[in-house]
Amino acid sequence: MMQPLGVEDPAYVGGYRLLGRLGSGGMGRVYLGRSRGGRTVAVKVVHARFAADEEFRARFRREVDAARRVGGEWSAPVLDADPAADVPWVATGYVAGPDLARAVTRYGPLPARTVRALGAGLAEALATVHTRGLLHRDVKPSNVLLTLDGPRLIDFGIARATDATTPMTATGVAIGSPGYMSPEQVLGREVSTATDVFSLGAVLAFVATGQPPFPGDAPAVLLYKVVHEPPELEGLEGPLRELVSACLAKESAGRPDVAEVARDLAGPAGAVALISGGWLPSPVMEEVSRQAVALLDLETEDPKTAPPGGAFGPPPRFSDLPTSPRAPGTFGGPGHPTEAAAPTGQPEREAPRRTVRRRTLLAVTGGLTAAALAVTALLLFSPSDNPQDSPTTVPGHFLGTWSGQLVTDKGLGNGNLFLTVREGKPGDEVVEMTARLGEYECGSTGELTKITQSKLTLTDHPTGDSPTVLGIKLCADSTAPVTLTLREGDHTLRYASQDDAAGRPTADLTRTDG
Repeated sequence: MMQPLGVEDPAYVGGYRLLGRLGSGGMGRVYLGRSRGGRTVAVKVVHARFAADEEFRARFRREVDAARRVGGEWSAPVLDADPAADVPWVATGYVAGPDLARAVTRYGPLPARTVRALGAGLAEALATVHTRGLLHRDVKPSNVLLTLDGPRLIDFGIARATDATTPMTATGVAIGSPGYMSPEQVLGREVSTATDVFSLGAVLAFVATGQPPFPGDAPAVLLYKVVHEPPELEGLEGPLRELVSACLAKESAGRPDVAEVARDLAGPAGAVALISGGWLPSPVMEEVSRQAVALLDLETEDPKTAPPGGAFGPPPRFSDLPTSPRAPGTFGGPGHPTEAAAPTGQPEREAPRRTVRRRTLLAVTGGLTAAALAVTALLLFSPSDNPQDSPTTVPGHFLGTWSGQLVTDKGLGNGNLFLTVREGKPGDEVVEMTARLGEYECGSTGELTKITQSKLTLTDHPTGDSPTVLGIKLCADSTAPVTLTLREGDHTLRYASQDDAAGRPTADLTRTDG
């Protein structure tokens, strides 16, 4: 949702009056603004700390140039930019409509006609990108905006020239969004136009089924499935399923090009023919209309904050701009991309209520088998927790080595857990745990805090260095309570976690030492 301007926000950038904040993230902030002529725009302003970094300025300049080259009927155009400003910024056309992720999350899968029109429009947009010698590299639902006259592909902030010799991103940094990245992106291999085709196929699968084709709660799950597992396309049938499956081929050579995708979806008449007769279902069309109308309610000028020289006057320097405590009113939906993107194609999740220090696997490449690994957990309580039954040292039936498969609360495989329990009393480290995903693993030790005949309560402490893939640290430091509950009937240990960020994994552990 759009937020009012804060005291730290400028009232003007260049010749654009800012009306509200659309979002913020690692690179900068995105604002809703108005030009001198009354055009509504989205203004992205980079964080001031990057302004002194000449390498960043060069990258930003290349990104603006790439976005200017795109243009096209199905994208938001770059209208103005100043990469050389004290604080660099860029203004693009503002699209008053919800993004695709919001629409599908709120209204469910879209009808086949909408899917075909959407896919044809995006394919034509990507064809324009590719003919300019560029790749988008981050096609995902939140980067697609919906309007009454068709979709708009946005956020070319990580677009890259196909013949570029200078990298636009730091070495080792992953580019793209988990679940929508192509296998070659995940594995750090050379990318091509086929990379955008894979992402387009994933978007179409999400729109048609209401679920991403590679579901999961954590980046590691998503990335592993992209590389190693077939897409989940339940609900897709006929030619559309065949096309989406072809787009999602693991090998780039097996995918169609965007021109083929556009022809298969819309025929020789193109996307316009599908869209001209009305392409959005009624609930989505109503939301698009509400957001467009909401723009008319925004005030066009505040004389108290207007810059000198008339309605807008000459473009002031960023450092000289006045600030406004807030912009009046609360404004419509997202309307434009922000740097603070949620996991694509999936509902936004509420932030955890507490900060924990847990050892979690966050991302993968080839060889990984599942989600981020939590090596701490909270297990099911046993009815025999009577303090009178509490021993002073670890009971003998816990001692030994155990293993089992971790499963999230959504039923997704989360790797394997291996642990060894040894003798000790409260305050001792009595458990060694290893959470393993393919060739990667995260380890920790468990400090005993409480004992009963059927349950051990522990606090785990991460051990060892975290492996790093594509610039991403796989294991995050954390501590959290852990319990191991003995099941008398089948002689297993029940492992479970209440950590939302780890997907609340559980495991039934069996002995591996005989």
